[in-house]
Amino acid sequence: MSNDDLKQHHPRATLRHAASKVPEVTVAFWITKALTTGMGESSSDYLVHRLPPILAVALGAIALAIALALQFAAPRYVPWTYWLAVAMVGVFGTMAADVLHVGLGVPYLVSTAFFAVALAAIFGLWYRSEKTLSIHSIHTRRRELFYWAAVMATFALGTAAGDMTAVTLHLGYLASGVMFAVVIAIPALAYWRFGMNAILAFWLAYIATRPLGASFADWMGVSHARGGLNWGAGRVSLALTALIIGFVIYLSGKPAGSDDMHRRP
Repeated sequence: MSNDDLKQHHPRATLRHAASKVPEVTVAFWITKALTTGMGESSSDYLVHRLPPILAVALGAIALAIALALQFAAPRYVPWTYWLAVAMVGVFGTMAADVLHVGLGVPYLVSTAFFAVALAAIFGLWYRSEKTLSIHSIHTRRRELFYWAAVMATFALGTAAGDMTAVTLHLGYLASGVMFAVVIAIPALAYWRFGMNAILAFWLAYIATRPLGASFADWMGVSHARGGLNWGAGRVSLALTALIIGFVIYLSGKPAGSDDMHRRP
């Protein structure tokens, strides 16, 4: 990582590029991201149980393609197109991870390792090509392609990891959610208190938000027999979608640069 990039991502620096295709990293960003992870999990579960699995996956792929087309067509960051793409990645990323386990019988431990290797390969190719993994430098088509490939891999990895801890390791969904809440706090604390590199801290936290949101969504949706609240995947999906819409409206009207996470309290 170059010296200029490290300076640009010092914890006290405000990170922003005028033509960036992704949002600034604020408190609202993390809340909305966590909501999309839970919505993706619950929506995927609802669709694959209500529709033939092949049809559900096909519809998820079509919705993702449309959302990404809108995102790539936008000249700069537009809240509703960006978060629509993230939400559709959440739905399809969940389906991709579930297909390996449910459809092909791949153990969660193996699928977690597979998606971790895939994500590492994407990061390696991205850095080799662009010399930075900063999300605040997403202002070329190639960097945007790398970014969304990484986002897709993080969602699939997080889904597999969350299911692995909840099911394979028998922690249950609530305990898994609490555990990942602790996990996500580690890079946040390292960033704020010990000056951890912002890019590394961001991606570690970004990966952890997926199993965090998915675990709590599963806990709310699954039956009492499975340790959940039995609200149903459909109801959880609708509730989280409504919250996401509210935050996107809020973000659409928020002045750029406000509520910046890089300002110390």
